[in-house]
Amino acid sequence: MKLVVGLGNPGRRYARTRHNLGFLLLDRIAEARGIRIGDDRCESLVGRGEWERESLVLAKPQTYMNNSGVAAAALLRRFRVRGADLVVAYDDLDLPFGRLRIRCGGSAGGHRGLASILQHVADRDFVRLRMGIGRPPAGVDPVEYVLSRFPAEEQQSLEDVLSRAEEALEAILLKGPVRAMEDFNRQEPASG
Repeated sequence: MKLVVGLGNPGRRYARTRHNLGFLLLDRIAEARGIRIGDDRCESLVGRGEWERESLVLAKPQTYMNNSGVAAAALLRRFRVRGADLVVAYDDLDLPFGRLRIRCGGSAGGHRGLASILQHVADRDFVRLRMGIGRPPAGVDPVEYVLSRFPAEEQQSLEDVLSRAEEALEAILLKGPVRAMEDFNRQEPASG
């Protein structure tokens, strides 16, 4: 079984914001795979299905970004998933918009949702699917930036970004993270 946790904030106020890129990816995957994400378990909205005969759990923590680790730890216990079978998908300020990075292990890199997961999950070798949102313009507070919606020029490319992220997740699940890193970490971001 694989557990994919997409990070974001619950509620309409945060829907389709940069910080909810993990939620957007899970919504796309759920729709494509016929998975209903709606069961309220482990402080998350959860959906179960299959991906090429692999049992799959999709989870959107409802604890707000900075407490994502509470939900992630509960999900790992509930579904008896080890860290190597966990994939966390989230937005990343340090990558240009549209750039993807896959890695196993490492630090939180300043991402508070990931820091919370590292605080609550003992096995830190889980796979991270980082989706670039770029740095805020000069004078814009990073918190305001991540909680804002994508501007029109990025909205045009967002579906392409999510499509590539879905392909990257498929590579992680079916080929393993090392092969997925080889295939996706060097790709250029989608152009707007």
